[in-house]
Amino acid sequence: MPLLRFNRVSKSYASMPALTEVSLDVERGEFVALVGRSGCGKSTLLNVAGAMDFPTSGEVVLDGVVTSSLGEAALTLVRREKVGFIFQSFQLLASLSVVENVELPLLLARRRRARETALDSLSEVEMQGFAARLPYQLSGGEMQRVAIARALVHAPALLLADEPTGNLDSATGDAILQLLRRIADRRQTTILMATHSAEAAGMTDTVVRLRDGRVQDGGPA
Repeated sequence: MPLLRFNRVSKSYASMPALTEVSLDVERGEFVALVGRSGCGKSTLLNVAGAMDFPTSGEVVLDGVVTSSLGEAALTLVRREKVGFIFQSFQLLASLSVVENVELPLLLARRRRARETALDSLSEVEMQGFAARLPYQLSGGEMQRVAIARALVHAPALLLADEPTGNLDSATGDAILQLLRRIADRRQTTILMATHSAEAAGMTDTVVRLRDGRVQDGGPA
């Protein structure tokens, strides 16, 4: 059983289709790039994959569970335990230090050893020396590393990345992609990444091309 399965998934907003009959399997530990023009459905697919939104028709199965069948409490648990999110705009809380941003998901989940685990996560992305700084004191690449540490701190099975290098220069973006590649290889974390970049797609195992909400083709990067 793949970690993530889309079974003829369609999604519409006010009768406007965003996804149409998408069928897709993502294996455990696989690094997948979603590519296509703006408006092709990449972000919608990520939101549906992470149970932040739900299909108009069809099923999404995440780690053996049909997400649309879950109640709100169970959905909150799935998002908290199984899914990590990385955004183009980083979305760090400006008033919290680096380590406080990373440990926040653990505190909300009432996990023990939150500070220690957050520092370990920062070490994995080579940001342990920045723990006391505030986000405004970081470069764009450093902020994205902190955001990745936050997304990984609860050891999710699925990592969703929406244009993670979109706000970065090419050299910094390449370093972030190499970091994601290492995470996929070392942790066997499944990564689903939306990107416009052919170079970014080339770092993945599989490329899925979307056009007007439909999967055009998919295969090795």
